[in-house]
Amino acid sequence: MAAGTLYTYPENFRAQKILIAAKYSGTQVTVANDFKLGESNKNEAFLKKFPLGKVPAYEAKNGDCVFESNAIAYYVANEALRGASPSDAAFVQQWINFADSEILPAACTWVFPCMGLMQYNKQNTERAKEDIKKALGVLNTVLRTRTFLVGERVSLADIVVACDLLMLYKMVLDPAFRQPYQNTNRWFTTLVNQPEFKAVLGSVVLCEKMAQFDAKKFAELSGGGKDKGGKKEKKEQQPKQQPKKEKPPAKEKDEEEEPAPKERKDPFADLPKGTFDIEEFKRVYSNNDTATVALPYFWKNFDKEAFSIWHCEYNYPQDLKLTFMSINLIRGFFQRLDRLRKHGFASVILFGESNNSTISGVWVWRGQGLAFDLSPDLQVDYDSYSWKKLDPDSEETKKMVKEYFECEGEFGGKKVCDYKIFK
Repeated sequence: MAAGTLYTYPENFRAQKILIAAKYSGTQVTVANDFKLGESNKNEAFLKKFPLGKVPAYEAKNGDCVFESNAIAYYVANEALRGASPSDAAFVQQWINFADSEILPAACTWVFPCMGLMQYNKQNTERAKEDIKKALGVLNTVLRTRTFLVGERVSLADIVVACDLLMLYKMVLDPAFRQPYQNTNRWFTTLVNQPEFKAVLGSVVLCEKMAQFDAKKFAELSGGGKDKGGKKEKKEQQPKQQPKKEKPPAKEKDEEEEPAPKERKDPFADLPKGTFDIEEFKRVYSNNDTATVALPYFWKNFDKEAFSIWHCEYNYPQDLKLTFMSINLIRGFFQRLDRLRKHGFASVILFGESNNSTISGVWVWRGQGLAFDLSPDLQVDYDSYSWKKLDPDSEETKKMVKEYFECEGEFGGKKVCDYKIFK
């Protein structure tokens, strides 16, 4: 692990994994701002250090020169990222190889035509889609019982696999395509919302509409229809024949320019607003004593016709390990529910201790049905929990709301370890 300079071009997904690894390990990596692809990597000085002339390439301050993105990511990483034990290190390498052989070729085959970088081939694209489904399925099975791919923290395995999936999630994995892979989606969105990932990637917006082949962009980038001088070739005119005036042919669907993205409709827009101002309740809850102020305010103003109260229980307590991982699980669930935030409130509690814990909570949201049914954006983690609608008039519900909102009480003998408030 040594500080140094990274040579690459902007938005290079192969370089992003290196920069993320450096963020986690604390390695000082400087991206060369005077590097020009096609020029800088062909000069004699560069080729002397990196004979293939490829990027990303890394020059450490101690003189080491490393090429190939996975090798550079390993070089700038610390031991925690590489694997805490020999077996973990082997599993990290397993997933890196999986990403490069099972994900990346199919991802490029599918996505590059949408970017105009490669000609579209229907047969190859359909095969790539099936390969991606298979890879997502493998990840989905493994991640059903894991927060991360190897061990209990982020490793190079997570960084490399997530970066190879990035173009897919941003461009072609629309809600319908990714819906069967909820565990993979949870893991991916948890990662890209970590500070180290966001520092490199910024905010990652998941695909809403599957991108299609951009024939116009491909023609522009490939220089199609131009002669050697760069001028468009002239069609040979037929003698003694006046060309017919015809209407320009309609563009094929996959050649249409993408319209400006429309603002997505609020999934709660069609539900009755009711009289309960949940945002005001959140302010009261945050700034006042729960027992003497917030709870009386809640029950005085709660509108049971427009809002409902639910209890949730995590379905896989046997898979919960260290408590900090379980809290991260709750935090990740909350992070992916931004579209619910201004319409809902929750207190979710972790009970017990490491390797012997459970998760449950009480939720309040606008509407009488499961809020998650209103939008695919809300469906990432909800099926990992059992949901029960509560009767707001019952004493049992009032006791449960009191205990969960105060984060203390009997809880059937369960001991509170930690909690998170969704507001």
